[in-house]
Amino acid sequence: MAEHGARPRQLAFALPHAESLTRDNFLEGPSNRAALALIDRWPDWPSRSVVLAGPEGCGKSHLAAIWAEQAGARVISARVLSEEGVPEALATGALVIEDLASGAFDERALFHLMNMAREEGAFVLVTARAAPSSFAVALPDLNSRLRALTVVQIGSPDETLFRALIVKFAADRQITLDESVVSYLERRIERSVAAARDVVAKLDLESLRLGRPVTRALAAEVLRDKA
Repeated sequence: MAEHGARPRQLAFALPHAESLTRDNFLEGPSNRAALALIDRWPDWPSRSVVLAGPEGCGKSHLAAIWAEQAGARVISARVLSEEGVPEALATGALVIEDLASGAFDERALFHLMNMAREEGAFVLVTARAAPSSFAVALPDLNSRLRALTVVQIGSPDETLFRALIVKFAADRQITLDESVVSYLERRIERSVAAARDVVAKLDLESLRLGRPVTRALAAEVLRDKA
């Protein structure tokens, strides 16, 4: 039971927010320039099946969404790909396969899909954290197909892009960050897209809970709680 006169703890609700996945809202830097160039040059690709590989949150899905809009591609998770679903997946002649990971997909279904895509001249864009050539695959023929795929790597953002990402993720949540806050965060969190998105989400939640603006002091409190 709360003490008489104690101030009640304010509850914060994480309201959904829209993170724009359009071409205009994709931030370019040295780490993702080759991948963006690949998307922009479609259908003039080095091969009809390509892989965007990189760490979590590096922009693979954003680029895949841009391409899917351009190409009229369907989007499917690698985990739910099945042999019987291959014809439907390739129905538009363009397909995004999201999150292909070693041991987390049906090998026969993927082999069937790659063969059908080749026969029909379909375009396939795969996103993965690692190049599929590194996967442990039981089917020898699929292994050779995966090794032949064109892979474009996305690396960690440089300082300029990283700072821009922090500002963008804040803007997506209608938060304007002072330059001192951006500099404070940039020096103290892991330089990855996922870390930038995560810390901005935590700042937003704490700002709502405490009824305070996002300042350097609040950022310090949030990072201290994460430690």
